[in-house]
Amino acid sequence: MSTQSETTIVTPAEQQERAPDATPATRLGGIGWILVLLPLLLLGAVLAYLVTTGGGLADLAGPPVEQVTIQRITLPEPGMIRVEVVNDGPQAVTIPQVLVDDAYWTFSADPSNTIPRLGRAVFTIPYPWVEEETHVVRLISSLGVTFDREIAAAVESPAPNADLFWRFGLVGLYVGIVPVGLGLLWYPFMRRLSSQAMNFILALTIGLLLYLAVGTWLDALEFAAELPAFWQGVPMVILIALIALGILLVIGARRKGAERTPLQVAYLIALGIGLHNLGEGLAIGAAFALGEAALGTFLVLGFTLHNITEGVGIAAPVVRHKPALVHFALLALLAGGPAILGTWLGGFAFNPVLATIFLALGIGAIVQVIWEVGKLIVRDSVRLGQPALSWSTLGGVVVGAAIMYFTAFLVKF
Repeated sequence: MSTQSETTIVTPAEQQERAPDATPATRLGGIGWILVLLPLLLLGAVLAYLVTTGGGLADLAGPPVEQVTIQRITLPEPGMIRVEVVNDGPQAVTIPQVLVDDAYWTFSADPSNTIPRLGRAVFTIPYPWVEEETHVVRLISSLGVTFDREIAAAVESPAPNADLFWRFGLVGLYVGIVPVGLGLLWYPFMRRLSSQAMNFILALTIGLLLYLAVGTWLDALEFAAELPAFWQGVPMVILIALIALGILLVIGARRKGAERTPLQVAYLIALGIGLHNLGEGLAIGAAFALGEAALGTFLVLGFTLHNITEGVGIAAPVVRHKPALVHFALLALLAGGPAILGTWLGGFAFNPVLATIFLALGIGAIVQVIWEVGKLIVRDSVRLGQPALSWSTLGGVVVGAAIMYFTAFLVKF
């Protein structure tokens, strides 16, 4: 029997429909650019109309809205107060009068006492402040709106010099590197634990990191609250944290299925903890800079005890391995070193914007590290033939979070 193949006739139109779209991209011509720019030009015309006419409601407009944020007050020398402000309102603001402790006082403004929208100015007030006493600075706008800031305990602000730079660095060392290094000394003991016990320690690490993630989030919100309104502090924290998390996840996905080594996970943990410790250093440096030395010393003691458990979390992934000693030194430096940088920034040049950004990055990094440690627990549980979520691992998470919670009693007030 012979078979005869049937021939299907395809029209040119059908061939064009079936063929993949291989049309090369064409450059925009004159008409193309007009189509791109036309909506923008029309939008500019609409905005110009709204500005000039008030949208037809100019006769209903009330008084101008004035908003000024006092970002920082320093006492550079006896008899001198320096006030740094930002205009985060919708229009320029003029500050013709300044009160200190309910008394009008002379002042100078740099660059001017009229501050444009999003502009900055520094007001210098020659006022005989009294050491360790409370003073209130009040700025009065041309419309009579007042903006107040309290100096809780007047103490001369530290001026950058080699000696103070060195002492602030030592404080960051005591708070960051020393306790993390002491925690890493538990590494030899942890090597004696069974595989199931090590899963408990890894779960404990997740508990530590969960607490740090929540704490870093709250610290970021606290700094964000001090930002001028146009920064949109809370959305900025959320977006930066999500972007940081996304970047780290994309970098991990590019590994094409290759799992991170335990040493790489340890470095990721140290990085996340380091960004958190940066915020601790900022708090300590700012406390000393504002004259709250008792609070600063209290924070040093509390954070030192609070951070010793972080070394356990960093060492946990590499317990079944023998990294070179240099890795332990680098891990301690990566996790604790940012506390030194934070102390310098908080003491000499505190900037709430940078503080918020760094802490937001820390949130994303810590969440990604939690994911990596969780994968380590799953791998070890599969190897041991046990469920990843068990009473042992759940207990580890709870114990880790509880340790951080109760040691934080020394730094929360």
